[in-house]
Parts: sequence; structure tokens; C-alpha cells
Amino acid sequence: MVPKKAFLCIAMISSWLAIGCAALVVGAGAGAGAYTYVNGELGRTYPAPYSRTMEACTQLLGDLGMPILSQTSEGAQAIIETRRKDGTPMTLTIKIVGLDLTEVSVRTGVVGYWNRDLSTQFQEFLARRLNVQD
Repeated sequence: MVPKKAFLCIAMISSWLAIGCAALVVGAGAGAGAYTYVNGELGRTYPAPYSRTMEACTQLLGDLGMPILSQTSEGAQAIIETRRKDGTPMTLTIKIVGLDLTEVSVRTGVVGYWNRDLSTQFQEFLARRLNVQD
């Protein structure tokens, strides 16, 4: 039995290394405070339709004084690039997950220096805007 367990551990570690950076999941359940953090993007799924989530994101950016520098749509997702008042770049990726489920990923900062705290703050503001309880 020991060799089988060792093989399983080696296989799992190898797959993690092959995939790259593993996601750090904090919390549990979609829309209930669950975050994923992969390659500098802090993602969260909200129990809200895409149109409502997009509207909340653009209104929140306006309220925070963050101009939309570019906005593109690629199939079932939109990408918004903006800049914080201090000049820090921020990218939002809004994806349709289901009829009433939308994932929002926030990347704040530049390559090699992602600011997770600022991304978390934006997600918290968005959750309040969408009336989502943690």
C-alpha cells in the first residue's frame, strides 16, 4: 500500500508543477465569499446576471473616479482596463458563468507586482453594490 500512496503523491505534485501556479481558494461556495487567486487575478463568482454585474462594475469605476481606458468583448466575457487615481493599472474580466452567475476577476498592478489587497477591496465594493452577503 505504501508504494501506491507514494505514487499518488508524486503524481499529484507533478500535475501541480505541470499546470503552473495553483489557485489559492479562500472561503467556500460561489457567491458566498469564495475567491480564487491565480497569476495575479482575484476572481469571484456572483449570483447576478451578466448585464447587472457589468452595470455595477462600470458604475463603481465611475464612483471611484477610475476612467475606462478600454473595453472589449470576447464571446462570453468583457475586459475593462482602467487606472486608479494613483496611476496603478487595473484590469477587470467579467465572464458569463450561467444564467444568473457571473465571474469577475480583478488584476491590480503591473507584471511582477500584483496588489491583491486593492483587488480584494474592489471585489468587496462590488459585492456590496450587488447586495451579495459574504
